[in-house]
Amino acid sequence: MFTDKKKELRWILFALLILTLYLSPLFILQENAHIRVHDNLDSNLAWYKVLAKSGQMFGDVDAVIPQIINGVPRNAFGTEYSIIVWLYALFPTMIAYGLSQALTRVVAFIGMYLLLKKHFLPGERWGFLQVGVSLAFALTPFWPSGMLSTLGMPLALWAFLNIRNGEGSKKDYVVLTLIPLYASIVLGFFFFLSAMGIFWLTDVIRGKGWNLRFFLSIAYMTCIFMLVEYRLVNSFLFSTEPNSRDEYFHATLPIWRVVRLTFKNYVLGHTHVMTVHGLFILPVMFIALYFVYSKKLWKQEKLFVFLFGLNFLLSLWYAFWFYKGWLPLTKRFHFMDTFNFARYHFLRPMVIYAGFALSLKILSLQGRSWANTAKWFAIAQILLLCLFNDEIFYHKKPTVGEFYAEELFTEIKEHIGDEQKNYRVASIGIHPAISQYNGFYTLDTYNNFYPLSYKHQFRKIIDAELAKNKTIRKYFDQWGGRCYIYTGQLGKKYMIKKDSKRKLKNLQLNTTVFKEMGGKYILSALPIANSERIQLKLDKVFESKNSAWKIYLYKTL
Repeated sequence: MFTDKKKELRWILFALLILTLYLSPLFILQENAHIRVHDNLDSNLAWYKVLAKSGQMFGDVDAVIPQIINGVPRNAFGTEYSIIVWLYALFPTMIAYGLSQALTRVVAFIGMYLLLKKHFLPGERWGFLQVGVSLAFALTPFWPSGMLSTLGMPLALWAFLNIRNGEGSKKDYVVLTLIPLYASIVLGFFFFLSAMGIFWLTDVIRGKGWNLRFFLSIAYMTCIFMLVEYRLVNSFLFSTEPNSRDEYFHATLPIWRVVRLTFKNYVLGHTHVMTVHGLFILPVMFIALYFVYSKKLWKQEKLFVFLFGLNFLLSLWYAFWFYKGWLPLTKRFHFMDTFNFARYHFLRPMVIYAGFALSLKILSLQGRSWANTAKWFAIAQILLLCLFNDEIFYHKKPTVGEFYAEELFTEIKEHIGDEQKNYRVASIGIHPAISQYNGFYTLDTYNNFYPLSYKHQFRKIIDAELAKNKTIRKYFDQWGGRCYIYTGQLGKKYMIKKDSKRKLKNLQLNTTVFKEMGGKYILSALPIANSERIQLKLDKVFESKNSAWKIYLYKTL
């Protein structure tokens, strides 16, 4: 046993070494690193910087941040009691990003390891699988600003199971207290906590008693989240002004597309909770299910069977949430449109990797050959996930420095020569987050929570362009989170690099409304062929070797 513990310790240290190597490009390359653009560089990273410089970190619930859309609600940028907000306030962007990644992945590894070792895969003989699956879980390409919203679930489940079993201690309550400071309730833990509530209720129905300590622990973590996320609670319960989410319509898919989306999600996963499970994990789970079926191990492996079924049900629920048959209910109960209940599928990373561990155990019990095969499956999954390292996966995208192009935008600011708060800009062909990151006051934005009246006013600028393209018209009208200067020609393309030879032809923007809203400059990634016809004058063209963009600066006439 002593030898096994020493071996397990070496595996843990080796796993932490792999995590260190995995994270190292972020700290070594910093601004020259390649990282995710979607829902990351194009939004959250810029928001953190805007919030830090706004002076409204502790602004009251009615405060606004004037740099965006003439005053975006302070509540749209989340709580000041989130550690990630302070990382970006205290450190340069890429140091903060690297620290956030490190914190999340280390906690993910520890949480899954404790969960498997104590509750799902106990026993010294499973040390390699406990460490290997935990490392694989920690390497999953999670959504960066989600923090521990999904990857913290195993640690929370470990604490809850300890309490449920009557073994709870101070450390379990410390876990339940600290996770809300680095997670989001709407991006994972609402669904996790409600699942824990169902778990508790199932125990009651099965005659296992009321277990008030377990119930109160669930209520306790929920209350901590409510206190941390007080801005969200205030906006959801007490805000009377219609916001952009009031025009979010999700129930649009016919049944055949629901079926297709179910299996797509089941095999490929979702961009915000990528699990990279289709190549190795899914086949392993089906092989394990075959052994359970052929050897009638249903009772012995009921936890694996439950997780196997739950994995599919979560994909089914995700897809079914978009079924157009929900329309009568969404019209009657508006909160079904404004709150995304499809996100129960955010439980899947934990479910899939816990199921993977149990699958490998089942394979290992089939003989020495299968035991060796199980270990190689774990290693193969780890190697596969290493290929999803940002520096590899996004190597064709702009680096962080090229994306935010600070040198280029400093030139633009100096050329304009006025204080940035005295004029408003909007972008075409690039994300407005780039301008925001560089201190410009923008009329356009990417945000899921802003006044609906502003969306309708902004729409007048792009009305003629939306009429040309059904895709962007539906995208804006039925969601509108990206309040962008859309063009029928470009559609949903917001990454037009400086080597493009295209021109914007017959652009129809209502520049009168643009000017009424305070707009003075358009930062376009492409030349506008008919600029003078829409009351725009080319002021200057800006280009830099350190920027991914060429900016055509147009001034309103």
